[in-house]
Amino acid sequence: MSTLGSGKLGRGTLGNSGVEVSALSFGAAGIGNLFTAVSDEQAYETVDAAWSEGIRYFDTAPHYGIGLSERRLGVALRDRPRSDYALSTKVGRLLEPTGADAGGDDLADGFAVPATHHRVWDFSAEGVRRGIEASLERLGLDRVDIVYLHDPDDHAEQAFHEGYPALERLRSEGVVGAIGAGMNQAEMLTRFVRDTDVDVVLCAGRYTLLDHAALTELLPAAQERGTSVVIGGAFNSGLLANPRPGATYNYATAPEELLDRALRLKEIAERHGTTLRAAALAFPAAHPVVASVLAGARSAHEVRDCVQQFKTPVPEDFWRELREAKLLPEDAPVPVPPQDPS
Repeated sequence: MSTLGSGKLGRGTLGNSGVEVSALSFGAAGIGNLFTAVSDEQAYETVDAAWSEGIRYFDTAPHYGIGLSERRLGVALRDRPRSDYALSTKVGRLLEPTGADAGGDDLADGFAVPATHHRVWDFSAEGVRRGIEASLERLGLDRVDIVYLHDPDDHAEQAFHEGYPALERLRSEGVVGAIGAGMNQAEMLTRFVRDTDVDVVLCAGRYTLLDHAALTELLPAAQERGTSVVIGGAFNSGLLANPRPGATYNYATAPEELLDRALRLKEIAERHGTTLRAAALAFPAAHPVVASVLAGARSAHEVRDCVQQFKTPVPEDFWRELREAKLLPEDAPVPVPPQDPS
């Protein structure tokens, strides 16, 4: 069992890299106008709130708002002491201009921004180098701490044989502190853990109260290899934040069976005097290989709520009832309750 989910914003180190991350981290897709536009001012207030609440790991990507997330995050962090936080971005999608008169928006890819650029998949060594250089320019920073290969699902061979070795070289040269891969699946991430020397993998949506896929092979492999895991998508795109008809799961309307299960989890949580949101954040944080749980936010209110929920202890009886109801695998670690100092 782990104490990571016991309510403190502690820090963990990614693998053997020496890069430290806060136990709760900030996902910056929302300030890249994911689904809905937010103003620059709201984006900066959101990052300020995360900093004020003790969050010291920030994750972004060129994909998020075709560069908007990186630009806003860079501005929001620019005057912070650089040694006080860790920042990750991703490679694999290069942003190419669409032309001055292209018009249109990027909502087909999920972002409420003008379609000024289009994404080009590129996991080559040259693509990795160009991607990092472009990200640094958008961020306005001189370095990033962590770089992930982003969604290489359909580009596995290039990612393993070209992109990954390029990241390994950059790490050995000290250009980046930690390297890894970030995906919405557990299977290929397990291959990265077993077949490469990644420091960390970012697994989105596959280790939650509703989806335990990563528990089968990925998390045991990471534990065996000494590889850290960052868990994203703890709320499964919103279903575990507020289960209701029309709620989203994996960025689409949740199937009725999963909605019913989420509502049952919510009812059990409330009966035990806690919230589903608190349990959804505590569950992945309890695994010993999980260094950080990544929570996306688009407002200062959402940030503060996430931190409050993360700090809220979840009663042992809640976890016990989930096991008895077969809603939680027997081998899934759960948070250690706070110790009574008396």
